Amino acid sequence: MSSKKQKLELTWIGKENRPKLEPRILVEDPEKSYHAPHRVGENDFFDNKLIFGDNLLALKALEQEYAGKVKCVFIDPPYNTGSAFEHYDDGVEHSIWLSLIRERLEIIRRLLTIDGSLWVTLDDNEAHYFKVMCDEIFGRKNFIANIVWQKRYAPDVRIAISDAHENLFCYAFDASAFSKSANLIPLGEAQTKQFKNLDHDLRGPWKASDFTAAGFRPNQMYEITLPSGRVVTPPAGRCWRVTEEGFRKFTAENRMYYGPKGDGVPALKRFLAEMEGMTPWTWWPHTEVGHSQEAKHESQILFGRDTAFSTPKPERLIQRVIQISTNPGDFVLDSFLGSGTTAAVAHKMGRRWIGIELGEHCHTHCIPRMKKVIDGEDSGGITKAVEWKGGGGFRYYKLAPSLLEKDKWDNWVISKEYNAAMLAEAVCKLEGFVYAPSDSLYWQHGYSTEQDFIYTTTASLTHAQLQQLSDEVGTERSLLVVCTSFRGAKEGYPNLTVKKVPKAVLNRCEWGKDDYSLRVENLPKAPLAEGQQELF
Repeated sequence: MSSKKQKLELTWIGKENRPKLEPRILVEDPEKSYHAPHRVGENDFFDNKLIFGDNLLALKALEQEYAGKVKCVFIDPPYNTGSAFEHYDDGVEHSIWLSLIRERLEIIRRLLTIDGSLWVTLDDNEAHYFKVMCDEIFGRKNFIANIVWQKRYAPDVRIAISDAHENLFCYAFDASAFSKSANLIPLGEAQTKQFKNLDHDLRGPWKASDFTAAGFRPNQMYEITLPSGRVVTPPAGRCWRVTEEGFRKFTAENRMYYGPKGDGVPALKRFLAEMEGMTPWTWWPHTEVGHSQEAKHESQILFGRDTAFSTPKPERLIQRVIQISTNPGDFVLDSFLGSGTTAAVAHKMGRRWIGIELGEHCHTHCIPRMKKVIDGEDSGGITKAVEWKGGGGFRYYKLAPSLLEKDKWDNWVISKEYNAAMLAEAVCKLEGFVYAPSDSLYWQHGYSTEQDFIYTTTASLTHAQLQQLSDEVGTERSLLVVCTSFRGAKEGYPNLTVKKVPKAVLNRCEWGKDDYSLRVENLPKAPLAEGQQELF
């Protein structure tokens, strides 16, 4: 047997088929954007983004600007249950579901900060396949936890075994960095009730905690004489939590407890007044983060019983995720925005947010909901808990159409819907330049470095015009010129690189494709190749 460690991967039909995504630009519709008339609080943000369009193309559109900037991504994707929901078709064939989720996850990972994290809710239909696939994308060492959320509190008696939970997977871009930045969660009523003041300590209620630690450390192995006179040592396989010097310090500060009769196992007093919070664990009961019925009730209050969203998540669940993974001002992204819960919670908690939604409920649910949040008219969910009073705003964007379209002779040409500014921005994105038009130099549409610029034009450039550009750019700078055509040779200008569109970009992307959604009727078949077997 080979001594080399084999890499295990999840295999499925069509895994090798990768789309060549077009990096679209985003076009704002100011009439759908919305903001408060004035600043309400310190954490009011007006640059939040609500994006209408295919979420895979939208993620690609965000990649250049937001790579390495998003602190938390929460997604609640279609679960591939085979049942049709009102707001989206959830019955996607297994291998196609894996392929389409994989494409999204790879871009999401590139968007995360070094201490950023991805949170994904799934039921058992795809959860375990997803785990193996996500291990491959993020690395097994960056798996943080599979959290069990108690979505129901009463069993369904009509089936053999009633499901009470959903899985909430957490992956980090870098587990070590995430662990250092992750926040504690506030103590709830159930936790604070555990703190008592058995000895009337002036510092208030406290809770006894274990004074031992796992392992053997010689300087933490010593005898302790209890108030009763009994002498004790650490149990087998453990040592005391601190050195003998540390123990004496705790004793002098009256932080040691030995039971009501002074003969109990040594314990350390942890005072409620000094607690900053508690470390979250993988069991999230409905009493702490809400349940499905709570979420439906929130949706009915917002949208009415007849138009309430069918599969929402409770605001308290999203609040817990954002509490752990972010701080005020951080970016939170949800690329399956649904009815807008993630955006609403992030907004109320003083985080910047980006929401992507393809369905029409972007307009019927998300926009009205966020207007209520901004106007301070949403009294449900976590509003009272975080003392939300309104404020902030968002900008509404839609994906631009594909840059290229076919003319009546079946030739690829620049789309008629593109004006000069849109074309310049799109070409910048295709060529990897930052779109930043100069106010003084007509030929500076963007830059890649401090000395490297790009100029895009629909004009047919002559030798004289190229020479003029070369002279203006000078010897210390370089310019990429993208035009529809030019006359004469494009060589001979040492500081210019000349390209023609659409010829120069024809093979870059899949042009004219607008739908990579998880709707099976829009997806291509993935035929079984000769000799190939299904391996899931």
